[in-house]
Amino acid sequence: MPPITSVAAIIPMRHNSERIPYKNFRDFRGRPLYAHIIETLIRCKHIDEILIDTDSQTIRDDCAQRFPAVRVTERPEHLRDGGIPMNRVLQHSATSVASEWILQTHSTNPLLRPATLERAIEALSESTQHDSLFGVTEWHTRLYDHHGQPINHNPAQLLRTQDLPPIYEENSNVYLFHRSTLERLGRRIGDHPLLFEIDRLEAVDIDDDTGWRLAEAIAHMQEQQQQQHQQETQS
Repeated sequence: MPPITSVAAIIPMRHNSERIPYKNFRDFRGRPLYAHIIETLIRCKHIDEILIDTDSQTIRDDCAQRFPAVRVTERPEHLRDGGIPMNRVLQHSATSVASEWILQTHSTNPLLRPATLERAIEALSESTQHDSLFGVTEWHTRLYDHHGQPINHNPAQLLRTQDLPPIYEENSNVYLFHRSTLERLGRRIGDHPLLFEIDRLEAVDIDDDTGWRLAEAIAHMQEQQQQQHQQETQS
């Protein structure tokens, strides 16, 4: 693959969502939810351009005031249905950015850190074996399919969970790929992807009300820890 010389960040945002109405601009810790990931991308030193793809006039207007340097494109009508695959949305969005390498993330990842995105870009840049990257969460746990059959363990053996081979959840926090991968394969994950591990607390993805409350609780805990650290260093 070509070297990573510049990276465009694309963030798809719909005006409404089925499980949490209007979540992208709902207040999260004092700011609209989408603002948190935009602030993270702005602070990421390897990101050269940021593009929001949306059908929301609310997001367009708010972003123009909060983040004037961020570009916003209007999603065409035929790509607005919630059942449209994300790869099709990205194929359209990619035509609006100049960079050959694209990083895609979501507004529903408010705890994602700039340093994590920087590490992801550096990891793929240094790799000679991988053509793309996506974020994963590592789990050591016993899983079953919908028939009650074990997926990743032998109940007769009953290894300790920490001794089980790790399994990886695609956590939707970050995807990094070359434009040609999207054009050639029609998808953001290439033939030889790098699985990039992200800490479980940082990787929380808000997909429903439980995820929202969990993300808020983690953010509150982190703020308290930061305040305590500042007090200790000042005393």
